[in-house]
Amino acid sequence: MKTINVGLVGITGYAGMELTRLLAGHPCMRLTMACSRAESGKRLGDYYPFLNRMPGADVIISVFEPQEAARKCEIVFLAVPAGTAMDMADALLRAGVKVVDFSADFRLHDPDTYLQWYKRDHTCPELLHKAVYGLPELYADAIAKAQLVANPGCYPTSVILGLYAAIKHDLILTEDIVVDSKSGATGAGRKASVPTLFCEVSDNFRAYGLPTHRHTPEIEQEISRLAGHEVCLSFNTHLLPTNRGILSTIYTKLKNPNTTFEEVHAAYMTTWEGSRWVRVLPKGLLPETRFVRGSMFCDIGLVVDSRTGRLIILSTIDNLCRGASGQALANANLISGLPVETGLEALAPLA
Repeated sequence: MKTINVGLVGITGYAGMELTRLLAGHPCMRLTMACSRAESGKRLGDYYPFLNRMPGADVIISVFEPQEAARKCEIVFLAVPAGTAMDMADALLRAGVKVVDFSADFRLHDPDTYLQWYKRDHTCPELLHKAVYGLPELYADAIAKAQLVANPGCYPTSVILGLYAAIKHDLILTEDIVVDSKSGATGAGRKASVPTLFCEVSDNFRAYGLPTHRHTPEIEQEISRLAGHEVCLSFNTHLLPTNRGILSTIYTKLKNPNTTFEEVHAAYMTTWEGSRWVRVLPKGLLPETRFVRGSMFCDIGLVVDSRTGRLIILSTIDNLCRGASGQALANANLISGLPVETGLEALAPLA
């Protein structure tokens, strides 16, 4: 197999840390550039001791410079905050480098929607139509041809995969969807803040960001695309006293209240029967975060409540792997012409 040199800008966050772990075991991709202004000059293996004796450990952390990145890398991952990635991506694309962006800077098609939710103007709106939304189960062919991939958010990954089959088979009313999502504390990022201190999170459970969570327009955009018309839904988020994992409980209204569980389950099984990572659970089993931890799996459980005419969809992923770094690596595989599972096939849930 050919060697593909890649770079990572933003190595100090949880997503950056997870990606260095995954790249160390990748058979084709070699980390040749790791960037962080604050940690510049340090050896990557000294910053992340788990990398020692593994590929990438001897990379010296540097300050991002697009021409240097173009000299060293074929693909660059941008694990930086929204608002920072757009100009970096523009410079890299001009230099002929392919980009997988972790931020929200290229997920939303409409710059006015970006301004409304992220409170800043988009400086590279001309790139928005070139970016491909990086959900491999839905857009693998387009991702494979892309120069710029917008890696989906963690919450949206769980919600879109959870709803896809119900919308594809026209099972639900799209005007009545309520999403109740819960995430481990790593979803808030690694930057120190009082709400994510151990004593604030441990032995506690709380809602946050209602009703203005920034993943809302991303979810609505993609669900509207699948439904073929504008969809407005209620998206509500909560912080779990755990390190990682997302559980999204999605409340929908069946179009036909007489639809049975067997009919719904058959539709989901038909939709995902060829999927590598989406697992539809049998009747009576519901997904748990511990069974997908550290993996690329999305486990989906289904409940038909005949009394209320509702289909309740439960979708679980690991927010750092499937919801960020593992998905980014799958996208990089596709744009490199590799099988999507390369370097990810041996991943098992962490104990």
